Amino acid sequence: MTAFAVESSGLTKRFGRQVAVDAVDLAVPRGTVYGFLGPNGSGKTTTIRMLLGLIRPTDGGHALLGERMPAGAARVLPKVGALVEGPGFHPYLSGIDNLRRLDAADRTADRKNADARIRSALDRVGLGAAARKRYRAYSLGMRQRLALAAAILAPRDLLILDEPTNGLDPQGTREVRALIAALAAEGSTVLLSTHLLSEVEQICGHVGVMHQGKLVAQSTLADLRAEATPRVRVTTDRPHDAARVLRELGLTDVVTGGVEAAGVLGPIAPEKVVAALVHDGVPVRGFGVVAPDLEELFVGLTGEGFDVSG
Repeated sequence: MTAFAVESSGLTKRFGRQVAVDAVDLAVPRGTVYGFLGPNGSGKTTTIRMLLGLIRPTDGGHALLGERMPAGAARVLPKVGALVEGPGFHPYLSGIDNLRRLDAADRTADRKNADARIRSALDRVGLGAAARKRYRAYSLGMRQRLALAAAILAPRDLLILDEPTNGLDPQGTREVRALIAALAAEGSTVLLSTHLLSEVEQICGHVGVMHQGKLVAQSTLADLRAEATPRVRVTTDRPHDAARVLRELGLTDVVTGGVEAAGVLGPIAPEKVVAALVHDGVPVRGFGVVAPDLEELFVGLTGEGFDVSG
């Protein structure tokens, strides 16, 4: 058995002259929650559509659960649950009847326990009380919950979820995050596409970062943090003089604000920074070395801002 639930090599998609996904090499370890992160428009959804066989890649290939795609689609896709680009259901059917139609279309589903599985899926996403309500009367958040219920109708070895908390209120977002963590604890691998840093920080152990169609980073979240260059912050009555000293020492991205000056440390030892400030006569009231937060990490990788809310 391969160690990876999702693998791709040179996965590429072009639409005319536009390169939407550019030679992406994914490696999603089994049993992990993998955060597939990037700004909107970075190529995440197009990559997911190729992984699931919804569109054909222009170049490259991939495997799901050790099966090369698309040759192994009939064997592997029944083991995969997915939520891609928002839900689509019959508007005049209830939530439970929509799930019954989906389950009946699954040739691998166990008919004997269909009602129990459907009820369980609805309860797990918080729709038990609204099961008989027509889909057209569902809010955006309820529709998203129903799509997630459809993805977990049967036990899945792999879940591929594209923005699963879209449209949910803060309570619903927390519930879905708890559900994803529980599914991973039960043995499922989860590929979670998101632009929310809070989702990655709270439930993901591995990350891949997309930017303009390219995979610009891929590692455990801990390793990504370890590779980041820390910043120094100096509290002083003369922040502009402190900033000048930091620049002279070779620190980059030096900024001032209020009674602080800060910059990216690089290879310079922190004690040399303090010594240089004191030697220059800059009064140092406070000094700290601060690891960059997730927002700084990903902005450094992509040059773009991320949504840190949710």
